[in-house]
Amino acid sequence: MVNDTIADMLTRIRNANLAKHQIVQVPATKITRNIIKVLREEGFIYNFEEINENLKTYLLISLKYKGKNKKPVITALKRISKPGLRVYANHKDLPRVLGGIGIAIISTSKGVMTDRQARHYGLGGEVLCYVW
Repeated sequence: MVNDTIADMLTRIRNANLAKHQIVQVPATKITRNIIKVLREEGFIYNFEEINENLKTYLLISLKYKGKNKKPVITALKRISKPGLRVYANHKDLPRVLGGIGIAIISTSKGVMTDRQARHYGLGGEVLCYVW
């Protein structure tokens, strides 16, 4: 059993990107499903599919590459708030990743969203990860 499902998911995506895999399988939880939805809306991945197998649910994520050399669209994934040290931000103090090029994924009271959306709604929350 993995203690930090978000870090596990980010590591699996990072490793699949480095190996230039087309799809990657991660265990499905509510929070990982919501993070993947945000990544799809922001154009970092193509799509994802939910698979039920022997009472376990998995997400199959289709990774996105560009060009002939298959350069990954996701350059880096960085976990910010960890189980040992939670990181929270007020709506005024929400981080900007690489001056707005990347996104910060925030868990707010209205659900998981990007830093841009959270700023728009005036919401703060837990800073889960950075993606660029």
